[in-house]
Amino acid sequence: MYLTQGLHRSVQQNPEGIAVIGESGDITFRQLEGRVARIGGGLRGLGVRSGDRIGMLATNCTEYVEFTFACPWIGAVASPVNNRWSLDEMAFQIEDAGISVLLVDAPRLVQALELRDRCPLLETVICFGGTTPAQGVVDYERLIESSGPVSDVRIDPDALAVLMYTGGTTGRPKGVMLSARQILTSAFGALASVGFPNTAERCLHIAPLFHLAAFAGMIQQAMLGATHVVIGDFTVEGLVETIAAKQITMTTLVPTMVPWMLDHAERTGASLSSLRYIGYGAAPMPEAVLTRLLTALPHVKLRQGYGMTELGPVATILRDEDHHDRDHPERLRSVGRAASHAEVIVVNKDGVEQPRGTVGEVVVRGAHVMMGYWNNPVETQKAVQDGWMHTGDMGYMDEHGYLFLVDRLKDMIVSGGENVYSAEVEAAIHRHVAVASCAVIGVPDEVWGERVHAVVVLVPGTSLAAEELRDFVGERIARYKAPRTVEFVEQLPLSPVGKILKRVLREAYTS
Repeated sequence: MYLTQGLHRSVQQNPEGIAVIGESGDITFRQLEGRVARIGGGLRGLGVRSGDRIGMLATNCTEYVEFTFACPWIGAVASPVNNRWSLDEMAFQIEDAGISVLLVDAPRLVQALELRDRCPLLETVICFGGTTPAQGVVDYERLIESSGPVSDVRIDPDALAVLMYTGGTTGRPKGVMLSARQILTSAFGALASVGFPNTAERCLHIAPLFHLAAFAGMIQQAMLGATHVVIGDFTVEGLVETIAAKQITMTTLVPTMVPWMLDHAERTGASLSSLRYIGYGAAPMPEAVLTRLLTALPHVKLRQGYGMTELGPVATILRDEDHHDRDHPERLRSVGRAASHAEVIVVNKDGVEQPRGTVGEVVVRGAHVMMGYWNNPVETQKAVQDGWMHTGDMGYMDEHGYLFLVDRLKDMIVSGGENVYSAEVEAAIHRHVAVASCAVIGVPDEVWGERVHAVVVLVPGTSLAAEELRDFVGERIARYKAPRTVEFVEQLPLSPVGKILKRVLREAYTS
């Protein structure tokens, strides 16, 4: 069980098949294996040894695919760097992880050189995508051309393979340690849970590969012999045009991308008919959006995944069959049931499992749970207790094991002594036809302690008064949960993967 297993299998079964469709041309599986072996040889020549941490600072690209396989090929630890972070956050990761070699695309070379000056442990910068690297910078293609191939070490499946940093929006980032066994347990468990066929797809990677969901998704699809198509920074034009031009058969999207994709395809006439599978996750999918997706693309099989980096990353799956279960339409509001590799329960603050239908914290156990946080035993002990990973998500489970999330533990609003779950309020707001997107937060209030505040983006060409929205919500959930104040904005702050950044919204009221 090793991360390069899918590449070897593809070379054996389909050596001249297309492994990567990139901007500079297609790469076959045989060519990809050869380049990965030479990158490994080049890194060895630069002094990299098993267990050393290698960074990647770039948008999605062909070189990111090669990095994904070259690190485990020589037993190095892949530690992608979030290219949207500030220089201080990047420097923290490089110093904390002890990254000695950083691969970087040309647009970020200046940042990489600043990081090299600031971080004594960073010895080597390797640049690709440019014509003439700066002095003291290794040229990526020349390194491949001048290096001999080395054999795949096929490292111990329980050795550290990936060091993925997360949590930078709420405090100092934490390095999540993951082995090949943990990532592949999650990958195979997810495939088994949805009954995914053992066939190669033409897979579009749109989410940033510095996030584990995308990184692990590439490993998962490589196990099936998929052709990888990667595009850089997300634009809806790039998404739709790539699906049509490259005849993409499967992709994974954040829910905020779905209406943008459908709107653009309807407006331009671009075809989405090649799609066979869409995965989604990372944020709640409004029922109205999901219904529209099912109507617009009835031939596409849908699956939702819920999890986190610390879980390799999958915990639960909502199968395509669940999306079409007319006897249980409420299941569309769930995140599915425990995947075949995971044990999922809901507990109270004392760690006692809650009765079905009772809200508590979601905890997960299984062979996919992280090794721990890098250099952070205190946070590891807080997060993993008796083998259970405490997710920080609040939810409840029905009698058939479907998990319904109600909020992040940190996002729960306590207003007038009552617990209000922002996700529940958001779901009610989304049911209004004039609402395009929204976020609900708790803001300081002298009377209530916290008050429920909604930030709303309207559908273009519509209008809506705050009191009208409050009445609408109050008719669907308890009146005290309805937003006491409403703010209408043109757009919400989003992360690189399309998550709404509630932290940014809160700062306006707490700073």
